[in-house]
Amino acid sequence: MSGRRYLDEDDVRIRARGGSRPRTRNRPKHEDAKQGFVTAVDRGRYTCLVDDRAVVAMKARELGRGSIVVGDRVALVGDLSGRPDTLARVVRVEERRSVLRRTADDTDPVERVIVANADQLVIVAALADPEPQPRFIDRCLVAAYDAGLEPLLCLTKSDLAAPDELLATYATLGPPYVVTRRDGDLSELRGHLLGRLSVLVGSSGVGKSTLVNLLVPEAERAVGHVNPVTGRGRHTSTSAVALPIEGGWIIDTPGLRSFGLAHIRPDDVVAGFADLAEAVAECPPDCPHAEGTPGCALDAWLAEGRLDPARVASMRRLLSSREAVD
Repeated sequence: MSGRRYLDEDDVRIRARGGSRPRTRNRPKHEDAKQGFVTAVDRGRYTCLVDDRAVVAMKARELGRGSIVVGDRVALVGDLSGRPDTLARVVRVEERRSVLRRTADDTDPVERVIVANADQLVIVAALADPEPQPRFIDRCLVAAYDAGLEPLLCLTKSDLAAPDELLATYATLGPPYVVTRRDGDLSELRGHLLGRLSVLVGSSGVGKSTLVNLLVPEAERAVGHVNPVTGRGRHTSTSAVALPIEGGWIIDTPGLRSFGLAHIRPDDVVAGFADLAEAVAECPPDCPHAEGTPGCALDAWLAEGRLDPARVASMRRLLSSREAVD
């Protein structure tokens, strides 16, 4: 037919899906990337210290969904000037030498990384206003030992209550500790922090942000108060941040109401109670260490007065709270 042209496959235009570039699993090496230290994370933006400059960066797409947290050592490319409204890219997260994790509770399978590459976990606990929480301290100690961090008990508000009773609870375990007061000298605590990367963890209202402001005045961390009815503090720190302190770093974290240990195996929970290790060694294989379990040496040692009942009860409570996970 005149004036009409027959169509063939060359006339059919199909838009390539996902781009025409062939996919590859080979990621760029970014050999020219600069090293940085993550000091803060805020809604997908990472503040990194690069050659004494604060650089804001986003995560490169090729990194996938892996998390980047305060304390991470990373490699960056792009605009590293640190000028306002500039943005670099994190293209690599270096291997972590330690990771502090927690879960929302003891039955939550989702791990949350708090910080990376810390050397020391400073467990901040008030002696009064709010009352001490030995169970929370025990959880933090187990998490510290599991992560390979050295624990340090920091007992605040000694002007309101004496530390003797709480210290006696941990006398057989023997963790290092410092005792502070609201108008006191912090030189002993400062000595434990120098030259190290320390993460501060504590319940709301224990005075953690107050300590940070005294140690690093320019930090200006918000300080809250304790509700006189509930005894609970108000969350004042809303995100983790790393702050320099005389050759070291302290990482202030938001106040926690719980420290879940669902990610820690029962045997590692038991290992966190080193003061009970001698008795546990006499238990039969696969002993659940529950009260009344046939052959459990903990019951025998308790009957002989050789163990602190509060410590045994704390460990058993931790183990039983994880039963839904197991």
